[in-house]
Amino acid sequence: MMNVCGLPQACPPEEGRSCSKAPEVSSVRVQLEMQSLWSQFDQLGTEMIVTKAGRRMFPTFQVHISGMDPAAEYVLLMDFIPVDDKRYRYAFHSSSWLVAGRGDVAAPGRVHFHPDSPARGAQWIKQTVSFDRLKLTNNLLDDNGHMILNSMHRYQPRLHVVLVDRSRNSQRFAHRNFCTFSFPETRFIAVTAYQNHRITQLKIACNPFAKGFRTADPEHRADLNRAASMGPTDPPALGLPWGEAASRSGECQRHSDTHLQPAVAGSVMDVASHTHLYTPAPVFFSLPGQWDVLTRAERDLTG
Repeated sequence: MMNVCGLPQACPPEEGRSCSKAPEVSSVRVQLEMQSLWSQFDQLGTEMIVTKAGRRMFPTFQVHISGMDPAAEYVLLMDFIPVDDKRYRYAFHSSSWLVAGRGDVAAPGRVHFHPDSPARGAQWIKQTVSFDRLKLTNNLLDDNGHMILNSMHRYQPRLHVVLVDRSRNSQRFAHRNFCTFSFPETRFIAVTAYQNHRITQLKIACNPFAKGFRTADPEHRADLNRAASMGPTDPPALGLPWGEAASRSGECQRHSDTHLQPAVAGSVMDVASHTHLYTPAPVFFSLPGQWDVLTRAERDLTG
């Protein structure tokens, strides 16, 4: 069942321009799914595991989209940008994250195309859109198309909705054919092992694929770290029946709407107002033209 909290985020206008987006894009609204769960993690300081082989995110980035032109085609993709230029360390004595110094050189910019792209608006809006195949890695030489992040750095996930424009002069209007959405409660620090034990506990309690570790010896930290970020194809197979998984997810989202008001307000902020974020142009705008002119090799690399 779709879990929708708060108001959908609208496509923000470009600074200094009015009605600059194509009508097929300007009407798009995006709602973050499992927003209450994201807020619980955000209050503790969300951590996401990065490994050489790549690890899935938990919570999974899922959205509900509305306002698309049912007949138009869209591409959905994600990228991750640094929140700042700092490196962090976790202080166990105070259970808090502290600035440890200047950040490392930014990892190579990549985007992750949703595997159903391109698809008509009618398909995107009829169901929850999940980026459950996306994986995070700290391997700078990764050739699997995973998102490369620096450990102990803070990141903001971003969703880009791109209109497929097959006209001959589409490059001239590329800036009008996309819209970017981000949700502050989805920010996280990339780690190779969970630092905050409360994050580990919450992930194990809420991740349906970590059932077998809910009674594990807490001293087995390495196993707990793996369990907390386990995905549907990560061995061992610990999946719950979806009915039970849904009920457990509900247990992890007990905050009332009243308690969520501050987080909800943050989730509908104008993306353009996030001046403290580094906001380089999305990588895909340097690609030649729109989706239809991407080569198969490029699709494999980025997807």
